[in-house]
Amino acid sequence: MAGEPQADCLFCKIVAGEVPATIVRESATTVAFRDINPQAPTHVLVIPKVHYANARELAAAEPAIAGDLLREAGEVAAEEKVDATGYRIVFNTGPGAGQTVFHAHAHLLGGRDLQRLV
Repeated sequence: MAGEPQADCLFCKIVAGEVPATIVRESATTVAFRDINPQAPTHVLVIPKVHYANARELAAAEPAIAGDLLREAGEVAAEEKVDATGYRIVFNTGPGAGQTVFHAHAHLLGGRDLQRLV
């Protein structure tokens, strides 16, 4: 069921503490952790604790949590000290966009020039 943890979801397992991750921030509704294959000096994933396959589904079903996710991404940017120089928040939605884990998540990227497409 949408919103419920999925036994086969890597990010649900991170939320549950079953899979280790380098957590940088946690709120009542989100978890932020370092990407294991960083594409920039700062590359943090911010995920909702509830399971929805992608950003569209999350925003439609839980708009307040989608807002929490964006706010927390901004807080991570400030903590990582990339807020002054600029950062990017990316949602890959669907396999054609490069989504490989089907649990909504935002990539927070910073710490290098991001003017070109990633």
